[in-house]
Amino acid sequence: MKLAMHKQPTELCRRFAKILNATPSVINGVCTATRSRTNIKPRVLGRRAESFMFVPQAYSFENVDSQGKALCLGETVILQFELNPFISRLRKQGIKVTATHNHWLFDSPRLMYIHYEAIDKPLDFARKVRFANRVLTSRIIRGKVSTK
Repeated sequence: MKLAMHKQPTELCRRFAKILNATPSVINGVCTATRSRTNIKPRVLGRRAESFMFVPQAYSFENVDSQGKALCLGETVILQFELNPFISRLRKQGIKVTATHNHWLFDSPRLMYIHYEAIDKPLDFARKVRFANRVLTSRIIRGKVSTK
């Protein structure tokens, strides 16, 4: 079994995460930045769901080339009413949306997950994603208690 290698984040990785208001880490040599959308309080199968798995935002970059560009990836939990404005902002900045889907059944509110990618300078990608993130609501969204 191969163990994941964890190293200290580079200055570039720390700056990338800071732009995204996220926590940097290095896993298998890849700069990863994570945060939770703590304003979303979902319920799944009628129970409070507090795991990071329900409300993640995760970003990464790897394989920086000689021009400073890297494979940059993102995943964000997103509410249905946020989806189209978020996609529009990403696409206007040249970021490809690669998937939108649900992860859970019987969730409230309905949680969707969006994946996106670009070959870009990591800090430029982070700024573009931060701009798209501005359409995400900051108000508290609570799931409804199931009556089943």
